[in-house]
Amino acid sequence: MLETFSLKQQYNSLRQELSYALYAQDAAQRVVARLIKERDAAREALSSVAATMNVGASGAGGDVEMGEAAPEAGGLPAETLKQIDETHATLSAARKKRKAPEGYATVDDVKGYTAKHTIPSLHSPSPSGINSLAVSTANPSQFLTGGNDKVVQLYDRDTDKVLQTLKGHTKKVTHVAFREREGESTLVLSGSADKIAKAWTHDKASGEYKTAGTIKTHKGEITGLAVHPTSTLLALSSGDRTWSLHDLTNFTQVYRSPEFEEPFTSLDVHPDGTLVAVGTPGGSIQVFDIRSGSLAASLTPQDAPPFTVNTLSFSENGYHLAAPDSLASVAIWDLRKPKIAKSIPLGDAFKVNKVRYDYSANFFAVGGNEGLRVIAHKTWDELVRFEEGGEVSDIVFGAQGKEIWGVTGREVRIWGPA
Repeated sequence: MLETFSLKQQYNSLRQELSYALYAQDAAQRVVARLIKERDAAREALSSVAATMNVGASGAGGDVEMGEAAPEAGGLPAETLKQIDETHATLSAARKKRKAPEGYATVDDVKGYTAKHTIPSLHSPSPSGINSLAVSTANPSQFLTGGNDKVVQLYDRDTDKVLQTLKGHTKKVTHVAFREREGESTLVLSGSADKIAKAWTHDKASGEYKTAGTIKTHKGEITGLAVHPTSTLLALSSGDRTWSLHDLTNFTQVYRSPEFEEPFTSLDVHPDGTLVAVGTPGGSIQVFDIRSGSLAASLTPQDAPPFTVNTLSFSENGYHLAAPDSLASVAIWDLRKPKIAKSIPLGDAFKVNKVRYDYSANFFAVGGNEGLRVIAHKTWDELVRFEEGGEVSDIVFGAQGKEIWGVTGREVRIWGPA
């Protein structure tokens, strides 16, 4: 009898172990199936970008690792997805035939640029300094600056006057942008170290900007801010290891990513609107599919010493991504491979603060502690450098590439044809 009892105990124990093993296997298969689905969606997104460039998407390898995303933190609303897809279809089709507008600045033009105008003593002297700059396309004489004094200033270059000082942040303003869309009121957008983003709308009756919305999604400093090509969405990145999308009609959150293993330190949106790239303090760039939130690619320079990717810039034609690949050099990532097409050393003492492609994608600017340099795409020749103002913290190309705007301390400097 004891032997029978012992056999029954062993039998029951084996049944429990088998049941648990079958349950665990089923759960594992479900997880694997979900991850494969997300991986395939991410690869499809990257392939669609490559397809618009008339090339096939390559597999992971070399400088790029494909990765599976963390679980989505809620999908995008159907109407938002529709807007993104329609914008992508329109812009990617037009990009194949697009050339620089007639009269746009050429590489030879840029070589002759010189200092044209300096606007001094902007913002408060204590704490002093401007962190960000945006120039209006609708009114090219007007520009925004975000400062260490916690305010956003709207300035008119033609009259040399501050048109409005926008308050509301409690720490330094790190990012500013215009949202200008035909038929709608202009929005002024800002992000800050106080973890929030704010929006002001232009009131036609008074001619001033009034508070339109405050976004308090993030738990860390706002490290990146970009208006999506739809003009109806705002993308943000944060030190809290997430990025998010917000509806600019009502300033509600439509998506927030799961937490990544590192904080995000910079952000840019692909000109076709389906990808977002974010930098990290570990030297890698994470590229996500905006529509699904899935990780499409991880771009990491080989054998690079530790550095922070504090700035990113997609070329307007969508083929390339400029970003630091060390403290003192800039890499041009070819998204059609994808791999580094060229790494440009800037000198051991140079510290990169900002990279920015121009609209034609024929040249780009790099700002840092030793001033501003403009470099030709493809030949990689340095076209011109400006060092008279010292450290440059932000850069904007003016209309038709005829001017380059830069921030130096409390000044905004403008360079252009002599």
